[in-house]
Amino acid sequence: MGEFFDARETRSADARDAELARLLPEVVMAAARAPAQATRLSGIDPVTVTGRPALARIPVLRKADLPAAQKADPPFGGLGATAPGSFARLFMSPGPIFEGESRSPDPWHLASAFVAAGFRAGDVALNTFAYHLTPGGWMMDHGLQAVGCAVIPAGPGNTEAQLQLIEAYRPTGYAGTPDFLKILLDAAEPGGRDVRSIRKALVSGAAFPPSLQAEIKARGIDAYQMYGTADLGCVAYETAAREGMVVAEQVLVEIVRPGTGDPVVDGEVGEVVVTVLDPAHPVLRLALGDLSAVQPGVSSCGRTNMRITGWRGRADQTAKVKGMFVRPEQVAEIALRHPGVGRLRLVVTRMAEQDAMTLRVEAPAAAGLADAVAASLQAVTRLRGTVEIVPFGSLPNDGKVIADERPVG
Repeated sequence: MGEFFDARETRSADARDAELARLLPEVVMAAARAPAQATRLSGIDPVTVTGRPALARIPVLRKADLPAAQKADPPFGGLGATAPGSFARLFMSPGPIFEGESRSPDPWHLASAFVAAGFRAGDVALNTFAYHLTPGGWMMDHGLQAVGCAVIPAGPGNTEAQLQLIEAYRPTGYAGTPDFLKILLDAAEPGGRDVRSIRKALVSGAAFPPSLQAEIKARGIDAYQMYGTADLGCVAYETAAREGMVVAEQVLVEIVRPGTGDPVVDGEVGEVVVTVLDPAHPVLRLALGDLSAVQPGVSSCGRTNMRITGWRGRADQTAKVKGMFVRPEQVAEIALRHPGVGRLRLVVTRMAEQDAMTLRVEAPAAAGLADAVAASLQAVTRLRGTVEIVPFGSLPNDGKVIADERPVG
């Protein structure tokens, strides 16, 4: 198998674009068979969607809207053209969000992430993600088996039983949250339990701060991060280069300005939007609510796909001001009313025991611009606020369009 699972991981940009041009129309046509998708794709000819610019014409679908849509039209909100009985498994994730697992060897495309983390055929892996109702355990299980590993379907919790399993089967790899890996390692120490067989890990589902990374490394385990969701499977994964996260070959990632579907330039922080390049499981421009950025260049590990910088926070920055919700989409609408402006940031504070809004706008100094933007701010949000015109490039590159700076408590 070597250090790559799939030859596509090292292909040229031209080869990747050619496959994209072939697959995207098929994915869009497959999605259009679902009633809600057909409405969403009204006026868009699938055969014209052959690359990123054409894909960007399709409105984003927000993950936060899925529970309401699925409740109104169960089980999939009219977004899936495939009958429930055609799936291999059916899940319910927190939300609740209902999703199906397609009938393929690695339906959540995790194998490449495991190979990048050092897993190889013949390894024994302890999988501590849940197998009950949610897809996490099955996602990892499929990926490990595609690599050729033997899987211990341990699930979370029951630490004593887990330690017995480790001592009996001597797994070399761990799949689960970084928090539970630390729990296992800590629990093993007082009784002198031998968990030294574990030397590699693929972790996800929880924060993995540098302090915990250093602790796990000091205990002799080489741990790598995977970024994914229950709806999509693997989106991106860490490699030995430790230079951002390489996007999985089976998906297309866009970084867009929060509150819009408009892609931002490479390096700018924005919201992660994902399209799954699988006509059997078509997902078009699902906005995950997470912030990240494209990391320019190509990884030194040899994988040539786009890289993202990892998780940078949440894009859902809705704030309640004077009893009314102000949303990123409204800030985006204000920007559309004033061509030529750059980034906008709405800062919410407290002044004289009242909520106050200041909209900072990157734009060239121009007479009357601040007053015009202030009028748009009031028209769109139905709230008054002040406007500050600031130089281009002066607002932080952190993806925030609404910054709630009111004191807590």
